[in-house]
Amino acid sequence: MDTFSILITNDDGIRSDGIIRLARAAKQFGEVWVVAPDGQRSAASHSITLHSPIDIYPCSFPVLGVHAFSCSGTPGDCVRVGSLFVMPRKPDVVLSGINYGYNVASDIQYSATAGAAFEASFQGLPGIALSEEACSCHDTTDAFLPVVLEQLIGRRPEPGTIINVNFPGCPASSCKGILEGRNVSSREVFADRYLEQKKLENGGVRVMVQGVWQGEAEPGTDYRAVLDGFISIGVVRNIG
Repeated sequence: MDTFSILITNDDGIRSDGIIRLARAAKQFGEVWVVAPDGQRSAASHSITLHSPIDIYPCSFPVLGVHAFSCSGTPGDCVRVGSLFVMPRKPDVVLSGINYGYNVASDIQYSATAGAAFEASFQGLPGIALSEEACSCHDTTDAFLPVVLEQLIGRRPEPGTIINVNFPGCPASSCKGILEGRNVSSREVFADRYLEQKKLENGGVRVMVQGVWQGEAEPGTDYRAVLDGFISIGVVRNIG
């Protein structure tokens, strides 16, 4: 089996359970470097930092042999800093995740998990985004993750594209398998609305977003796959 130089990041922060599980699974495929945000960066999309400094710290990591660094920037920054500054050479592949919550359908446009994978593509590197249902059951993810990585980690997506993987939150015994070639659903996972929280001085108002879960999706799509208990693998194309 080929060995790879692997850069891992996420948008839930370097201490999240998902990135630790991903690093542990990725170790069997090569040398793993983790450069991840020092805190929560969900829904940061593909933003990067241009007008302020970025702080990078080596840090302990619960997976033996992994080179780990926390970063004050966005997930996109982590890919740029990791591949252009921290690592001795550019990685062979960038893995982003495992995100707590699906990145399917129209939600992908907000996803910093996908944004980091797209930054990898911009750097000429294969980018793979991995997400799972926001629940306490990681059984399917952990059981199938090594198989999925073995299938995907050596692939080179076309420029401007990433591989997007989503795991259903069901027991591995209930998972119906892996579906590749899934299209991005035009639906949304959550229909957002804003609720008033507080009246402010000078006519202002404080609001908070509330998402209402939507459980419908078209056949053949990423969202439909996970709703039906399958692991979804698809290619997502960036603007342009």
